[in-house]
Amino acid sequence: MSKEEFFVDMTCEGCSGAVNRVLSRLEGVQYEIDLPNKKVVIQSENHTADQLLETLKKTGKEARHLCTK
Repeated sequence: MSKEEFFVDMTCEGCSGAVNRVLSRLEGVQYEIDLPNKKVVIQSENHTADQLLETLKKTGKEARHLCTK
């Protein structure tokens, strides 16, 4: 299971809450939200980096894929 790291332009708890809401709807994902550094690390066996990025963009925040770990 690879880890995908994303930048998400989060500025407050409300922003990280929006990220939590969209990711919690996905089956088979584990994630960590790093609000101070505006990063989200996601582990998933069922979703590609592109699918995860599209999900993150549903928050209305700027999001981009940084790397695969």
